[in-house]
Amino acid sequence: MKSPNAGLRFAAVAAAFLMLAACSSTDESAGANTSPSSSSSTIASGSQEDLVANVGDRVFFDTDRSSLSDEARATLQRQAAWMKLYPNLTFTIEGHADERGTREYNLALGGRRANSAKDYLVSLGVDGSRLNTVSYGKERPVCLESNENCWAQNRRAVTVVVSGAAS
Repeated sequence: MKSPNAGLRFAAVAAAFLMLAACSSTDESAGANTSPSSSSSTIASGSQEDLVANVGDRVFFDTDRSSLSDEARATLQRQAAWMKLYPNLTFTIEGHADERGTREYNLALGGRRANSAKDYLVSLGVDGSRLNTVSYGKERPVCLESNENCWAQNRRAVTVVVSGAAS
């Protein structure tokens, strides 16, 4: 029988992996999350790949919740700092849910998750006019199995670089 905290443990491990992946192998790794393209010179500054590699593009949520965990807030703080480096970029924050629940319920939940992430980014100084939200509900899962590990991966908000000229 799986622990009721298995999803939280998975999210914590996923967050730790993303943070580890964002670190460079030099002593300058403390600045890796705030400097553009610090982990690879082949990644274009201000691109989606840059966001994913150096900051993390997604945050995760508990079942039926849209409130931000401490791990989600930490990721969004890194995203806000990164977004401030590229003031010409605009973003869409996608809200997602796991497969459980009706289509309508999950679309509403995904919307609340996207707006929760957006509201926090705005509270950190990101101009809200640069951020759009969309909910995909349960329509775009990243994992297709019907178990807690997959459901935890699908309960997310993903920040996507939409447009703008990076410097």
